[in-house]
Amino acid sequence: MTSSTLTRARTRFPSAVLVAVGLAAGFGVAQSTGIRALGGALFALGGLGAAWLWVQRRGWAVALGLGGLYVGAFVLAHVLALGVGMAAWLAVSLVTIAAAGVTFAVADRPQAAVTRR
Repeated sequence: MTSSTLTRARTRFPSAVLVAVGLAAGFGVAQSTGIRALGGALFALGGLGAAWLWVQRRGWAVALGLGGLYVGAFVLAHVLALGVGMAAWLAVSLVTIAAAGVTFAVADRPQAAVTRR
């Protein structure tokens, strides 16, 4: 294994962090400032950053699927909070944990090494 491979493996930033920040911090900023567009901008930046990593690591198909999950989590948080009556922070926390967990499993977890015969 070369040193460049070791450096790359060690400095690999998890896209699940961007998903969590985009959802949770986006909501927090929108709620605390009262400026929904500011929270939306943070949500969009988190999603775009994560999507860039997904395309680089796993390709367009995975990026589109995880992008749908990201936007779906945003919508589901609204449905849980407004439609079901769940506390807003609880709804955002649940969808953030779920979306970040799936993102880690699909895009961030190291792939098993393929054994060659």
